[in-house]
Order: sequence, then C-alpha cells, then structure tokens
Amino acid sequence: MNPLIHTRPDGQRVVRLTPKKRVLFLTKDLDLIERQLRREVDLKMSDVDPASLLDDINTDAMTPAWVCFRHKPEDIALDAYAGIVHKSGPKDGQRVFGTRALMDGGFEVIVSGQRKGTGSSRETAPQCEKWSGIHLVIAASFAPIHERNNINLGQLMGTYAQLARLQKGEEIPLQEFTGHYDAVTRAILESGGLFPFAKAYKAGKTTVPTPKTTMRAMTMTEKILSSHLSGVEAGKAFVKPGDVCLVKVDGGYSHEFTTAQVHHFLTLEYGDDYKIPAPAKFAVFEDHLLYADGVKRMAPFAREIQTLRDLQNEFQRHTGVRDYSAKDKISPGICHQVAREEFVDPGDFIQATDSHTCMGGGNNALTYGVGATEYAGLIHSGITFVIVPESIRFELSGQLRPECTAKDLMIHILKTYAVREDTLDRVMEFGGPGLASLSMDERATLCNMATECSAKSGICDADGVTLEWLAARRKNMSKAEIKARFVAPDPDAVYDGGIHRIDLSKIEAMVAEPGDPTYGKNVSEIGDVKIDIAYAGSCTAGKEHDLDFYAQVLKEAVAAGRRVAPGVHMYIQFGSETVRDYARARGYFEIFEKAGVEVINPGCGACIGCGPGVSDTKDQVTVSAINRNFTGRSGPGQLYLASPLTVAASAVEGKIVRYTTGMFRDAVHASDKHRVK
Repeated sequence: MNPLIHTRPDGQRVVRLTPKKRVLFLTKDLDLIERQLRREVDLKMSDVDPASLLDDINTDAMTPAWVCFRHKPEDIALDAYAGIVHKSGPKDGQRVFGTRALMDGGFEVIVSGQRKGTGSSRETAPQCEKWSGIHLVIAASFAPIHERNNINLGQLMGTYAQLARLQKGEEIPLQEFTGHYDAVTRAILESGGLFPFAKAYKAGKTTVPTPKTTMRAMTMTEKILSSHLSGVEAGKAFVKPGDVCLVKVDGGYSHEFTTAQVHHFLTLEYGDDYKIPAPAKFAVFEDHLLYADGVKRMAPFAREIQTLRDLQNEFQRHTGVRDYSAKDKISPGICHQVAREEFVDPGDFIQATDSHTCMGGGNNALTYGVGATEYAGLIHSGITFVIVPESIRFELSGQLRPECTAKDLMIHILKTYAVREDTLDRVMEFGGPGLASLSMDERATLCNMATECSAKSGICDADGVTLEWLAARRKNMSKAEIKARFVAPDPDAVYDGGIHRIDLSKIEAMVAEPGDPTYGKNVSEIGDVKIDIAYAGSCTAGKEHDLDFYAQVLKEAVAAGRRVAPGVHMYIQFGSETVRDYARARGYFEIFEKAGVEVINPGCGACIGCGPGVSDTKDQVTVSAINRNFTGRSGPGQLYLASPLTVAASAVEGKIVRYTTGMFRDAVHASDKHRVK
C-alpha cells in the first residue's frame, strides 16, 4: 500500500505528506538538483517556475542500460537517475546522482516537467523511484507506457497545484489523484498496484464490467480490442476510447534485458511452480545483450549480464515458450523483426516487454510494449486490462522521392505532430493511397517509431502488399485465411487526434539532431557535420528493404571508385537471420566488403550501447539509422538520426549528406586516396 495514503476516522482516504520527508525538484539547473541531494536546500512548488523543470526525462536517463543489468528492483534503485550527467563546464560528464543519492535523500515526492518517462518501456525507471522511497510523482504530462508502469506499481501521479496544497500541510482526498481514471485503473492505484488488484479480482472482491458502448463506427484499434473482449463473442461488442476492457492476449515476447525480472516477479507472486496457460505464441529472445561482452565499458557488468541470460534460459525451460536463444553466439534476430516475420498476424493483439513492440503494427495488428509487472500478469493469465486508446490517422498520398524513406517521414511527423503532443498516448493509424507505395518493411518503420512519438502504438491498413508479404511467410495459412483476418477502420470512425493528410512527395531528406528524435531538420539545414561512425541496423533499419537501400548507395559508390571515407567506420547489422540470408543471396556482402563496411550478425547492439557502432568519446559524431538518440543512448558521442540512404551516403562522403542518384559518379574530388583498388 502507498504510505502516503491514509484512512481518516470517518473512513475517507486521503493523501498527505510525511513529516520530515522531502520533495525533489528535477530542475534544468543541475547544480540545484545536487544541492537538494546534499540536503543544502529544500524547495516548495510555490517557489519553482514549472518552466525551470526538466522536460522529456527519458527512461534511459532514469535507469541506463548498465543499471538494467540488475533484475531486482531494490538493486536497480541504488543507481537511480544515473543517466543524468553534466554536459559542460568543470563537471562535464559527471553524474548528478551518485550511487544511493536518491535512496538516501529522504525524498517521497519527485517533480519534473513535460512528458516524463519518454523512450523505452523499461519498468525499471519507475521502480528506481519507488524502491528509493518515492511514492508521489509530479509532472506536467507523462509518456503513456511510463504512466501505465507507475499505475501498475501503485505510484500516485499528480499536478503542480496538488503538490503546492500538500506542501502547505493540506490533506487531499485520494479521489482527486485517482478520480479522473476509470474504475479499474483507480482500483489498481488504490490497492497498491497490479498484483494486489489481481488478487482481489481473482478472489471476486472486484470486477471488470464489459463495456456498455452501443453500436458505433470504430477505428482499427477499437475493432481489434472489441474482438478480444474476455467472455464476449467476437463481433458482438463495441468499444470507444476510455472504455475499460478485460481482453485476451494472442501472444507476446520478452528478451534477456527483461525476462529475468518477469520470472522473478512470477516466482514471488505465484511460487516456484507457477504455470502459464498458452506458451505457443509467447517467446523469449536473446538479442539485446548479445554483443555487450565486446564493449569495453560493459566489461564490469559481465557477471550481471550472464545472470540475465541464465535466468531467461531458466524461464524458457520452466514455461515452454518459443525459444529464440542465440546459437554459437549468433541470434536468430531482433525480437520485433522476427516476431513480425514469424507470428504477428493481422488482427492480433500482442504485448511484449519493449517499447518498439509497436513495430508489429505494420502487419495490421495491435501491438505495444508493457512493463515487466504487466507482462508477468498477462502471460500468467492470458488476459490483461486495457483502456481503449484514442487514435490519430495519417492519410498518405503520392510517393516518396528517390532520396527519401519512411524514416524521413517519421522524423517529419516527430518534429511536426509529436512535439505538439498530437500523438501522445494515441494509436497512430497509417492509410490512404500513398501507403500502397510503401513496402511492408517501410510500414514497419512507421509503426516502430510510433513510440518515439510517445504514441500508444502504430498500425497500418492492410492491402495487397500485406497479403503477398504474409503469404510468403505463413506457409500454414492460405491467402484467403490471411485476408479474412484483415482489419479496416469504418469510413466514419472518429479520430480524436484528427485526420492528417501528408503528401509523400513533399517529404525531404531529414535528420534528427543529437538529444531527441523530435529535433528534426532537413539535411540541407544542418551545415557541415563531419562523422566518425555510420551505423546501419537495429529493429528500425535492419530489415530487407533497408539492406536494399544500403546496397543501392554503396553499389553506386563502388562503381564510381569510392568507398567508406577515411576515418569513418561504417557498420551494417542485420535485423534477423532471414535478412542476412536475403542480403547474401543478392550479392550484398560483396558490395559491402568492397565499400569497406563491417558487417555484423543479427541482433541489437549500438542502439542500446551494447555492441559495435557505439561511440567511445563525447567528441565522436555518429549518423545512425536507429530510432532514438537520447544522450548516452549509443555511447557518449553526438548521435544524429537519419534514413538508411542518408547514413550510407554520409559514410562515403565523411559528413552528413543527402543521397541523390548518381551523386558519386558526378562528384569531382581533389584526391583519389580512398578509391577502390
């Protein structure tokens, strides 16, 4: 139970601060944070301008990858907020929060600005606060998965005005913190989290009523959720945004970064002999930490990383879920890519312990990430609680220019719509005549980066392209069976985020400047940015069509006597074994070798700072095709996000440039020292 919640003699439940406990304000002035940690100053909300508070605190900053190598929350909390570092001056590179700093500070409330908890779905972020004594989180707004994780842990969230009242000594009725939620979410929070609520539900002490929504036009998301309502025949119910549903989950997956904690929670909650009812469409993947052993700064954590692998193997043997472990240190591939290739089908509802689970939406399915607590609950029961999200629709027309890809479109959407929070906690639907011009791999890119938009998920209309791609990969299903699963929005469906029309032919080659994926600019606007590293891979950009893009550029370069520029190291990493085999069959390996590219077997790596392609110093500049570029995400250097075409062209030129057909043939060079011999 949350210790800030008290029951008065009259039975009313109220929230009040604990005497001598403190409030921590995460300010843009990092020195002021340090002074609070040292107990030199205590602040009140009435003295703080909300504009002075840190915005977009991402989960990597709260619990960097190396902190997540621990699977017990009490150990994770030791290094809470280890990713917040000074970026200039005499303290440049130093941590603001030392080991135990938050835990030993006597805090029970933490305060920040807009969009708290952006980025990864890692539940370790709110865990580091809870197990450090924080029980009330104040922010102007929250990223959706982060908010859900707080709810599942029983962490109260509030406003600046509520904090000001509490600091004056006022008791605030609990319902002011929970009343704006639906009845089930309110019950989860007020009972202390998801597991206590699940016990009450199993004991019949609480219920989840079937939505009473009457016949209405629905979006794709609404149709999928309505067809998955527990205890209701498919096609017999309707839902609308805000409805609380108990829904069946078709499948899901975890990876070695998260499985150990899922296993730990299930064992604590249900005993060593716990069972899961439907392992066939659930899976574990060894992909995220496969190359961590080769990264020098990860060497101190080798034992913890191996523990995560061992516990995942133990979980797989215990449950019998699909096993995508590495063989001879080669992974079958990145979980999101392999899942879409092998078992995410149209109309599915898939949950997994990673924010980029939404990549499966390119298959006309509803897929999104959840925290370890929620995943443990749903894999044990086969059902989960869902609040029907709002949707926002993007109607695409025209075709992308030859120098542009879906990545450019997403950076445009990020800088245009995400910064306005139009996409916040909404499902992004992609459709319109322009969608037909995008391959399934390009559609997967759109859905993958919905999480960078702080959206709930992304989902694409299904069409002939969908049918042909899936039919080639689902040998156990006929085309008629696949098509019967297609989900289409009703013509008059309501989109709370609006319907936005984008002419693909107007999209320019884009780049996101270091620090955040929303910092988008046209490539032509960033000036002369020399690079040290070009990374081509990740779930976002390690697909078959992405390999086509890399090969297209590098083939032209080699034909013109060019190769990767001196001083630049380019890496290409495959998203799966299937993609690797595709590249080999098309002769891409020979092209990459001639161009001077280092090719890496399938898996994650540089994207999370755990593999080749990570920068070593803050002065290094990387142009990367991954999906997010938070400070420190892929090493200490400066990380620019760009499309596969831009990354490959930049590697050859030695600086960030826009790709154009024939650019190497037509260019005039003063030296031929880096020409192919």
